[in-house]
Amino acid sequence: MVTLRNIIHSAVAMMVCFGSLAGMYALLGAPIVAAAQVLIYLGAISVLILFAIMLTQAGDANLPSPFHRQVWAAALVALVVVGLIGWAVTATDWGNATVVVGIALDAMAEALFTDYALPFEILSLLLLAAIIGAIYLARRPEDDERAN
Repeated sequence: MVTLRNIIHSAVAMMVCFGSLAGMYALLGAPIVAAAQVLIYLGAISVLILFAIMLTQAGDANLPSPFHRQVWAAALVALVVVGLIGWAVTATDWGNATVVVGIALDAMAEALFTDYALPFEILSLLLLAAIIGAIYLARRPEDDERAN
């Protein structure tokens, strides 16, 4: 996704990544998280990003790859991250991973809509501000009556 030169192709590749992540959640036995992944990220966030690309008219931009000078730093960071993940995998006691923690769906829904209602409202206002900002940046001054 990040190595593609066309931004529309990158956005579509991001949608494929979101979809495959939802499939992984479903295979791991978390269908609610998979459904949330499809609804929120594959549906809403991907469409929001595509609208932002289309509104700013950057869809036809064929930009050169910006990573050619950063490849060695990126490789070093990638090796450090792989090393940390490998250390965490080998240092973890996987015997306790077989214990399944169950939670009732109504208890999760009650917590979601009572205790965590404010963070969802804040996120909705943040997404609204992002959409308004994208529209403001995408408008042409000649389309504005106040510009004349």
